[in-house]
Amino acid sequence: MPGGSFDVDQKERELTALREEASAPELWNDPKRATAVNQKLARYEKIIDMALQTAATLDDGEVLLELAAEEDDPAAAAEVTEEFMVIERELSRLEVESLYFGQYDDHTAIFSVHAGAGGVDAQDWAEMMLRMYLRYLEDKGFQVEVDEITPGDEAGIKSATITVSGEHAYGVLEGERGVHRLVRISPFDAASRRHTSFAGVDVIPEVEEEDVEVNTDDLRVETFRSQGAGGQHVNVTDSAVRLTHLPTGVVVVCQAERSQLQNRARAMTILKARLAELARKERRDHLDEIRGDQEEAAWGRQIRSYVLQPYQMIKDLRTNLEVGNVLGVLDGDLDPFVEAYLQWRRERQEQSDGSPTD
Repeated sequence: MPGGSFDVDQKERELTALREEASAPELWNDPKRATAVNQKLARYEKIIDMALQTAATLDDGEVLLELAAEEDDPAAAAEVTEEFMVIERELSRLEVESLYFGQYDDHTAIFSVHAGAGGVDAQDWAEMMLRMYLRYLEDKGFQVEVDEITPGDEAGIKSATITVSGEHAYGVLEGERGVHRLVRISPFDAASRRHTSFAGVDVIPEVEEEDVEVNTDDLRVETFRSQGAGGQHVNVTDSAVRLTHLPTGVVVVCQAERSQLQNRARAMTILKARLAELARKERRDHLDEIRGDQEEAAWGRQIRSYVLQPYQMIKDLRTNLEVGNVLGVLDGDLDPFVEAYLQWRRERQEQSDGSPTD
Protein backbone atom coordinates (compact mmCIF):
# COMPACT_ATOMS: atom_id res chain seq x y z
CA MET A 1 0.00 0.00 0.00
CA PRO A 2 2.74 2.56 0.68
CA GLY A 3 3.28 4.62 -2.41
CA GLY A 4 0.03 3.39 -3.97
CA SER A 5 -3.36 5.02 -4.22
CA PHE A 6 -3.70 4.68 -0.43
CA ASP A 7 -0.37 5.82 0.96
CA VAL A 8 -0.14 4.72 4.61
CA ASP A 9 3.16 6.52 5.17
CA GLN A 10 1.68 9.81 3.99
CA LYS A 11 -1.43 9.28 6.14
CA GLU A 12 0.77 8.60 9.18
CA ARG A 13 2.65 11.86 8.58
CA GLU A 14 -0.67 13.68 8.38
CA LEU A 15 -1.79 11.90 11.56
CA THR A 16 1.28 13.17 13.42
CA ALA A 17 0.47 16.73 12.37
CA LEU A 18 -3.17 16.30 13.40
CA ARG A 19 -2.15 15.03 16.85
CA GLU A 20 0.09 18.05 17.34
CA GLU A 21 -2.72 20.38 16.33
CA ALA A 22 -5.24 18.58 18.55
CA SER A 23 -2.95 18.88 21.59
CA ALA A 24 -2.46 22.63 21.19
CA PRO A 25 -4.18 24.43 24.12
CA GLU A 26 -5.29 27.36 21.96
CA LEU A 27 -7.23 25.08 19.61
CA TRP A 28 -10.34 25.21 21.79
CA ASN A 29 -10.47 28.97 21.40
CA ASP A 30 -12.22 28.03 18.17
CA PRO A 31 -14.68 25.24 19.11
CA LYS A 32 -15.78 24.66 15.51
CA ARG A 33 -12.19 24.15 14.37
CA ALA A 34 -11.41 21.98 17.42
CA THR A 35 -14.36 19.69 16.69
CA ALA A 36 -13.34 19.35 13.04
CA VAL A 37 -9.72 18.54 13.96
CA ASN A 38 -10.70 15.91 16.50
CA GLN A 39 -13.19 14.29 14.13
CA LYS A 40 -10.55 14.11 11.41
CA LEU A 41 -8.00 12.76 13.89
CA ALA A 42 -10.35 9.97 14.99
CA ARG A 43 -11.10 9.05 11.37
CA TYR A 44 -7.42 8.97 10.38
CA GLU A 45 -6.56 6.81 13.39
CA LYS A 46 -9.31 4.38 12.45
CA ILE A 47 -8.29 4.23 8.79
CA ILE A 48 -4.57 3.75 9.48
CA ASP A 49 -5.26 1.10 12.12
CA MET A 50 -7.49 -0.73 9.65
CA ALA A 51 -4.85 -0.53 6.91
CA LEU A 52 -2.04 -1.80 9.14
CA GLN A 53 -4.15 -4.60 10.61
CA THR A 54 -5.28 -5.66 7.15
CA ALA A 55 -1.70 -5.75 5.88
CA ALA A 56 -0.57 -7.81 8.91
CA THR A 57 -3.49 -10.23 8.59
CA LEU A 58 -2.77 -10.63 4.89
CA ASP A 59 0.87 -11.51 5.60
CA ASP A 60 -0.14 -14.01 8.29
CA GLY A 61 -2.76 -15.54 6.02
CA GLU A 62 -0.26 -16.11 3.23
CA VAL A 63 2.05 -17.95 5.65
CA LEU A 64 -0.79 -20.07 7.02
CA LEU A 65 -1.99 -20.90 3.52
CA GLU A 66 1.49 -22.10 2.55
CA LEU A 67 1.65 -24.25 5.70
CA ALA A 68 -1.81 -25.72 5.02
CA ALA A 69 -0.73 -26.60 1.48
CA GLU A 70 2.52 -28.21 2.70
CA GLU A 71 0.65 -30.27 5.31
CA ASP A 72 -2.24 -31.01 2.94
CA ASP A 73 -4.77 -29.75 5.54
CA PRO A 74 -8.04 -28.86 3.71
CA ALA A 75 -9.74 -27.63 6.91
CA ALA A 76 -6.95 -25.16 7.65
CA ALA A 77 -6.93 -24.02 4.01
CA ALA A 78 -10.70 -23.40 4.14
CA GLU A 79 -10.31 -21.38 7.34
CA VAL A 80 -7.61 -19.21 5.79
CA THR A 81 -9.74 -18.73 2.66
CA GLU A 82 -12.61 -17.41 4.80
CA GLU A 83 -10.19 -15.03 6.46
CA PHE A 84 -9.10 -13.78 3.05
CA MET A 85 -12.73 -13.01 2.23
CA VAL A 86 -12.90 -10.78 5.32
CA ILE A 87 -9.67 -9.10 4.23
CA GLU A 88 -11.16 -8.52 0.77
CA ARG A 89 -14.06 -6.60 2.34
CA GLU A 90 -11.64 -4.48 4.36
CA LEU A 91 -9.60 -3.75 1.25
CA SER A 92 -12.77 -2.63 -0.50
CA ARG A 93 -13.38 -0.12 2.27
CA LEU A 94 -9.81 1.16 1.95
CA GLU A 95 -10.26 1.37 -1.82
CA VAL A 96 -13.24 3.69 -1.32
CA GLU A 97 -11.20 5.79 1.10
CA SER A 98 -8.41 6.08 -1.46
CA LEU A 99 -10.80 7.84 -3.84
CA TYR A 100 -10.77 10.91 -1.58
CA PHE A 101 -7.32 12.20 -2.47
CA GLY A 102 -8.23 15.82 -3.26
CA GLN A 103 -6.77 18.65 -1.24
CA TYR A 104 -10.24 19.95 -0.35
CA ASP A 105 -12.18 16.68 -0.14
CA ASP A 106 -12.49 16.88 3.64
CA HIS A 107 -13.67 20.50 3.63
CA THR A 108 -17.17 21.71 4.27
CA ALA A 109 -18.96 22.29 0.94
CA ILE A 110 -20.90 25.36 -0.11
CA PHE A 111 -23.43 23.98 -2.55
CA SER A 112 -25.66 26.05 -4.86
CA VAL A 113 -28.46 25.20 -7.29
CA HIS A 114 -29.79 27.72 -9.79
CA ALA A 115 -32.42 27.56 -12.52
CA GLY A 116 -31.14 27.81 -16.08
CA ALA A 117 -32.81 27.88 -19.48
CA GLY A 118 -36.44 26.74 -19.52
CA GLY A 119 -38.46 29.36 -17.69
CA VAL A 120 -40.86 28.12 -15.04
CA ASP A 121 -39.97 24.50 -15.88
CA ALA A 122 -36.33 25.23 -15.07
CA GLN A 123 -37.29 26.83 -11.75
CA ASP A 124 -39.41 23.79 -10.91
CA TRP A 125 -36.48 21.55 -11.92
CA ALA A 126 -34.13 23.51 -9.63
CA GLU A 127 -36.49 22.88 -6.72
CA MET A 128 -36.71 19.17 -7.61
CA MET A 129 -32.91 19.01 -7.59
CA LEU A 130 -32.67 20.76 -4.24
CA ARG A 131 -35.11 18.22 -2.80
CA MET A 132 -33.07 15.37 -4.32
CA TYR A 133 -29.83 16.59 -2.77
CA LEU A 134 -31.37 17.34 0.63
CA ARG A 135 -32.77 13.80 0.79
CA TYR A 136 -29.43 12.32 -0.22
CA LEU A 137 -27.50 14.36 2.33
CA GLU A 138 -29.95 13.57 5.11
CA ASP A 139 -29.74 9.85 4.34
CA LYS A 140 -25.93 9.99 4.44
CA GLY A 141 -25.86 11.79 7.78
CA PHE A 142 -24.39 15.09 6.59
CA GLN A 143 -25.15 18.31 8.44
CA VAL A 144 -26.93 20.84 6.23
CA GLU A 145 -27.51 24.56 6.79
CA VAL A 146 -29.80 26.36 4.35
CA ASP A 147 -28.24 29.75 3.65
CA GLU A 148 -30.57 31.12 1.01
CA ILE A 149 -33.55 30.14 -1.12
CA THR A 150 -34.98 32.50 -3.74
CA PRO A 151 -38.49 31.41 -4.83
CA GLY A 152 -39.43 31.25 -8.50
CA ASP A 153 -41.89 33.61 -10.17
CA GLU A 154 -44.68 31.04 -10.54
CA ALA A 155 -43.28 27.81 -9.11
CA GLY A 156 -40.03 26.27 -7.96
CA ILE A 157 -36.96 28.28 -7.05
CA LYS A 158 -34.57 30.58 -8.84
CA SER A 159 -31.64 29.60 -6.64
CA ALA A 160 -30.64 28.07 -3.34
CA THR A 161 -27.41 27.86 -1.36
CA ILE A 162 -26.72 25.34 1.39
CA THR A 163 -23.65 24.55 3.50
CA VAL A 164 -22.84 20.86 3.91
CA SER A 165 -20.48 19.51 6.56
CA GLY A 166 -19.48 15.97 7.40
CA GLU A 167 -17.00 13.31 6.30
CA HIS A 168 -15.65 14.09 2.79
CA ALA A 169 -18.43 16.65 2.24
CA TYR A 170 -16.70 18.47 -0.62
CA GLY A 171 -15.28 15.28 -2.11
CA VAL A 172 -18.72 13.68 -2.20
CA LEU A 173 -20.42 16.67 -3.81
CA GLU A 174 -17.69 17.91 -6.16
CA GLY A 175 -18.87 15.69 -9.01
CA GLU A 176 -22.33 17.29 -9.03
CA ARG A 177 -20.93 20.59 -10.26
CA GLY A 178 -22.23 21.42 -13.72
CA VAL A 179 -25.42 21.61 -15.75
CA HIS A 180 -28.22 19.08 -15.26
CA ARG A 181 -30.75 18.59 -18.08
CA LEU A 182 -34.34 17.42 -17.58
CA VAL A 183 -36.68 16.12 -20.31
CA ARG A 184 -40.31 15.55 -19.33
CA ILE A 185 -43.95 16.34 -20.07
CA SER A 186 -44.28 19.83 -18.63
CA PRO A 187 -46.86 20.18 -15.84
CA PHE A 188 -47.06 23.85 -16.80
CA ASP A 189 -48.02 23.23 -20.44
CA ALA A 190 -51.77 23.00 -21.03
CA ALA A 191 -51.06 20.99 -24.20
CA SER A 192 -48.94 18.45 -22.24
CA ARG A 193 -45.97 18.81 -24.53
CA ARG A 194 -42.48 17.56 -23.79
CA HIS A 195 -40.09 20.25 -22.52
CA THR A 196 -36.37 20.40 -21.87
CA SER A 197 -35.12 22.50 -18.98
CA PHE A 198 -31.80 23.06 -17.26
CA ALA A 199 -30.46 23.77 -13.80
CA GLY A 200 -26.89 24.42 -12.71
CA VAL A 201 -25.00 23.21 -9.64
CA ASP A 202 -21.95 24.91 -8.16
CA VAL A 203 -19.84 23.45 -5.35
CA ILE A 204 -16.91 25.14 -3.64
CA PRO A 205 -14.95 24.23 -0.50
CA GLU A 206 -15.28 26.40 2.57
CA VAL A 207 -11.91 27.83 3.58
CA GLU A 208 -10.42 29.07 6.81
CA GLU A 209 -11.47 32.71 7.10
CA GLU A 210 -7.99 33.88 7.99
CA ASP A 211 -6.77 32.52 4.64
CA VAL A 212 -8.69 35.22 2.74
CA GLU A 213 -8.63 38.94 3.42
CA VAL A 214 -11.49 41.16 2.27
CA ASN A 215 -11.21 44.93 2.31
CA THR A 216 -14.45 46.34 3.68
CA ASP A 217 -14.10 49.27 1.27
CA ASP A 218 -14.56 46.74 -1.56
CA LEU A 219 -17.96 45.61 -0.26
CA ARG A 220 -21.46 46.84 -0.92
CA VAL A 221 -23.73 45.66 1.88
CA GLU A 222 -27.50 45.62 1.41
CA THR A 223 -30.24 44.41 3.73
CA PHE A 224 -33.73 43.42 2.69
CA ARG A 225 -36.77 41.39 3.69
CA SER A 226 -36.40 37.64 3.27
CA GLN A 227 -38.43 36.17 0.43
CA GLY A 228 -40.77 33.22 0.52
CA ALA A 229 -43.36 31.90 2.89
CA GLY A 230 -41.03 31.53 5.84
CA GLY A 231 -41.02 28.24 7.70
CA GLN A 232 -37.87 26.21 8.21
CA HIS A 233 -35.94 27.67 5.28
CA VAL A 234 -36.34 31.44 5.42
CA ASN A 235 -37.57 34.03 7.88
CA VAL A 236 -39.81 36.84 6.69
CA THR A 237 -37.95 39.63 8.45
CA ASP A 238 -35.70 42.50 7.43
CA SER A 239 -32.60 40.51 8.35
CA ALA A 240 -31.52 39.21 4.92
CA VAL A 241 -28.10 40.37 3.75
CA ARG A 242 -26.60 40.75 0.27
CA LEU A 243 -22.85 41.27 -0.08
CA THR A 244 -21.36 42.43 -3.37
CA HIS A 245 -17.59 42.28 -3.79
CA LEU A 246 -17.06 45.23 -6.13
CA PRO A 247 -13.67 44.29 -7.65
CA THR A 248 -14.85 40.84 -8.77
CA GLY A 249 -18.62 41.27 -8.96
CA VAL A 250 -19.20 38.24 -6.71
CA VAL A 251 -22.59 38.46 -5.01
CA VAL A 252 -23.62 36.45 -1.95
CA VAL A 253 -27.03 36.40 -0.30
CA CYS A 254 -27.87 34.92 3.10
CA GLN A 255 -31.34 35.04 4.62
CA ALA A 256 -31.67 31.85 6.67
CA GLU A 257 -30.75 33.26 10.08
CA ARG A 258 -33.05 35.35 12.25
CA SER A 259 -30.59 38.15 12.90
CA GLN A 260 -28.96 40.45 10.41
CA LEU A 261 -25.64 40.00 12.21
CA GLN A 262 -25.74 36.22 11.79
CA ASN A 263 -26.70 36.49 8.13
CA ARG A 264 -23.88 38.93 7.49
CA ALA A 265 -21.33 36.66 9.18
CA ARG A 266 -22.50 33.65 7.18
CA ALA A 267 -22.54 35.64 3.93
CA MET A 268 -18.96 36.76 4.60
CA THR A 269 -17.86 33.13 5.07
CA ILE A 270 -19.42 32.17 1.74
CA LEU A 271 -17.94 35.22 0.03
CA LYS A 272 -14.45 34.34 1.25
CA ALA A 273 -14.87 30.80 -0.04
CA ARG A 274 -15.90 32.12 -3.46
CA LEU A 275 -12.97 34.56 -3.57
CA ALA A 276 -10.58 31.79 -2.57
CA GLU A 277 -11.96 29.74 -5.43
CA LEU A 278 -11.30 32.56 -7.87
CA ALA A 279 -7.73 32.83 -6.61
CA ARG A 280 -7.19 29.09 -7.09
CA LYS A 281 -8.48 29.33 -10.64
CA GLU A 282 -6.01 32.09 -11.42
CA ARG A 283 -3.13 29.94 -10.18
CA ARG A 284 -3.98 26.94 -12.36
CA ASP A 285 -3.48 26.29 -16.04
CA HIS A 286 -6.60 24.13 -16.29
CA LEU A 287 -9.64 25.97 -14.94
CA ASP A 288 -11.72 22.84 -14.46
CA GLU A 289 -9.51 21.08 -11.88
CA ILE A 290 -11.66 22.30 -9.01
CA ARG A 291 -14.71 23.97 -10.43
CA GLY A 292 -14.54 24.21 -14.19
CA ASP A 293 -15.95 26.96 -16.36
CA GLN A 294 -19.14 28.50 -15.01
CA GLU A 295 -21.02 28.02 -18.24
CA GLU A 296 -24.61 28.87 -19.07
CA ALA A 297 -27.10 26.23 -17.92
CA ALA A 298 -28.40 25.44 -21.39
CA TRP A 299 -28.05 23.15 -24.43
CA GLY A 300 -24.76 21.37 -24.95
CA ARG A 301 -23.38 22.17 -21.50
CA GLN A 302 -24.86 19.39 -19.39
CA ILE A 303 -22.94 16.83 -17.34
CA ARG A 304 -26.02 14.68 -16.74
CA SER A 305 -29.36 14.11 -18.46
CA TYR A 306 -32.55 13.09 -16.67
CA VAL A 307 -35.10 11.79 -19.18
CA LEU A 308 -38.64 11.09 -17.95
CA GLN A 309 -40.29 11.08 -21.39
CA PRO A 310 -40.47 9.29 -23.87
CA TYR A 311 -38.48 6.76 -21.80
CA GLN A 312 -36.93 6.84 -18.34
CA MET A 313 -33.16 7.06 -18.03
CA ILE A 314 -30.52 9.13 -16.27
CA LYS A 315 -27.09 9.26 -17.90
CA ASP A 316 -23.91 10.92 -16.70
CA LEU A 317 -22.07 12.17 -19.78
CA ARG A 318 -18.63 12.00 -18.15
CA THR A 319 -18.69 8.49 -16.70
CA ASN A 320 -21.34 7.11 -19.11
CA LEU A 321 -23.17 5.62 -16.13
CA GLU A 322 -26.84 4.99 -16.93
CA VAL A 323 -29.56 4.38 -14.31
CA GLY A 324 -33.13 3.46 -15.18
CA ASN A 325 -34.62 4.02 -11.73
CA VAL A 326 -35.31 7.71 -12.31
CA LEU A 327 -37.71 8.12 -9.39
CA GLY A 328 -35.21 6.49 -7.03
CA VAL A 329 -32.50 8.96 -8.05
CA LEU A 330 -34.85 11.93 -7.73
CA ASP A 331 -35.65 10.64 -4.24
CA GLY A 332 -31.98 10.90 -3.33
CA ASP A 333 -30.32 7.67 -4.46
CA LEU A 334 -27.19 9.35 -5.82
CA ASP A 335 -24.59 6.85 -4.61
CA PRO A 336 -23.99 5.26 -8.04
CA PHE A 337 -23.24 8.66 -9.59
CA VAL A 338 -21.03 9.82 -6.72
CA GLU A 339 -18.97 6.61 -6.75
CA ALA A 340 -18.69 6.54 -10.56
CA TYR A 341 -17.46 10.14 -10.59
CA LEU A 342 -14.82 9.46 -7.92
CA GLN A 343 -13.53 6.48 -9.89
CA TRP A 344 -13.52 8.56 -13.08
CA ARG A 345 -11.69 11.39 -11.32
CA ARG A 346 -8.95 9.04 -10.11
CA GLU A 347 -8.58 7.44 -13.56
CA ARG A 348 -8.12 10.88 -15.10
CA GLN A 349 -5.53 11.70 -12.44
CA GLU A 350 -3.61 8.49 -13.12
CA GLN A 351 -3.73 9.13 -16.88
CA SER A 352 -2.22 12.57 -16.36
CA ASP A 353 0.83 10.90 -14.71
CA GLY A 354 0.75 13.44 -11.91
CA SER A 355 0.35 13.03 -8.20
CA PRO A 356 -3.27 13.38 -6.93
CA THR A 357 -3.88 17.00 -6.15
CA ASP A 358 -6.72 19.46 -6.53
